[in-house]
Amino acid sequence: MLEIIIVAGARPNFVKIAPLIHKLLKEEKINYTLVHTGQHYDPLMNEVFFEDLAIPAPSYHLGITGGSQNKQTSEIITGFEEFLKDHSAKAVIVVGDVTSTMACSIVTKKLHKDLIHIEAGLRSHDRKMPEEINRILTDSITDYFFITSREAGNNLLREGIKEEQIFFVGNIMIDSLIKTLPFAQKPDIFRIYSLEENNYYLLTLHRADNVDNPDVLADILRTVSRSIGNRKCIFPVHPRTEKMLRGTSIFNEISNIEFIEPLRYLEFLYMQKNAKAVITDSGGIQEETTFMKVPCITYRTTTERPETISTGSNELAVNLESLQNLLFKLESNQWKNSDIPELWDGNTAERIVQKLHDIYSIDND
Repeated sequence: MLEIIIVAGARPNFVKIAPLIHKLLKEEKINYTLVHTGQHYDPLMNEVFFEDLAIPAPSYHLGITGGSQNKQTSEIITGFEEFLKDHSAKAVIVVGDVTSTMACSIVTKKLHKDLIHIEAGLRSHDRKMPEEINRILTDSITDYFFITSREAGNNLLREGIKEEQIFFVGNIMIDSLIKTLPFAQKPDIFRIYSLEENNYYLLTLHRADNVDNPDVLADILRTVSRSIGNRKCIFPVHPRTEKMLRGTSIFNEISNIEFIEPLRYLEFLYMQKNAKAVITDSGGIQEETTFMKVPCITYRTTTERPETISTGSNELAVNLESLQNLLFKLESNQWKNSDIPELWDGNTAERIVQKLHDIYSIDND
C-alpha cells in the first residue's frame, strides 16, 4: 500500500486536487491523507464548498491563520513537521504556488519523504511575485514534476531538472471544471442586477500590486468603468480590499461596477461562463476562461500560463492604457479566436494516478 499526503492551503488548491481525490477514492493500493494548512481564511470554504466539489473534508487542519507570509511560512513549517514526522507516508503531493506549497515542500524533504509537485514548472519570470518565489523554491527540491504544458517542462529542463523526472499530464484544474461546470448555479445577483448573458463583465482582483494601494485600485476601476459604457461589471470583492477603498471617492464616481460579496464556487463558474468577458489578475481564472472560450483580460505584466494567450482566450493588460485598448476591442467585437490547449481534456487526474503506479511499481507489489 502506497501512503501519500496531499497538502492544500487555499480554495483554488482544493479545486485542483478534487479530481485526484475522486480517482484515489477508487484505488485499492494507494491511501491518501488530505491536510489543510488553513493558510487562507475563506468564509465560503465550509461544508458546502466540499459538497460542491464532491470530496470529503480534510482529515487534518493545521489551523494556520493570518499574519505575514513569512509568519505563515514559519507556522506552517512547524505545524506540518509535527504532523509529518510520525506519519508513515512515502510521498507528499503539493499543488500550485501558495505559501503552503513551498513551506510543506521544505518539511517534506527535511524529513526525507518523496516530494511530488502538481503544476510544476510554471514561471512568470517576475520574482516580485511571491508565487514565483514559491514555485522556484518548491521545484528546486521536488522529486517528481507533473506539468500542465510543454513550456513548463522546458522551464524545468533549463533549470537542470532531468527529463525522466518530468511528466506531462495536462491541467488538473480543467478536470475539475469539466466535472463541475454542468452544475454551475445562477446566483441571485443575476436577478438583482437584471444581468443578461454575454452582456456583463466579471472582475476579480487580489494581487498586492493591484489592491494594496487604494489609488492604484481606484484607477483600475475608473478605467474599467469608463471603457464599458452602460454594461454592468460585477466585482466580487474581498472585505480587506473593500476596506482599502472606503477612504476614496470611487463608490460615488462609478455606477456601472457592482461591488458584491465573494460568490460560492458553483455560482462563480456560472458568472464566468456567461460573461461577455472576465477581467482578472488570477492564474486559475486565465485557465478556466480559456477552456470556456470566454474572453479574458489579465491585468498583470507577465503570466506563468502563456498557453492561455498563445492558444486560449486570454490577453495581458500591462498598464491602464492597454487595459483600455483591450476593453475597446471587446466592445467593438474584435476579440481573437481561441482554442483549448493540449491535454486540457479532463483526464489529467487519471494520468497522475497511472504515473504514481509506474513510479512506485504499485501493480508489482
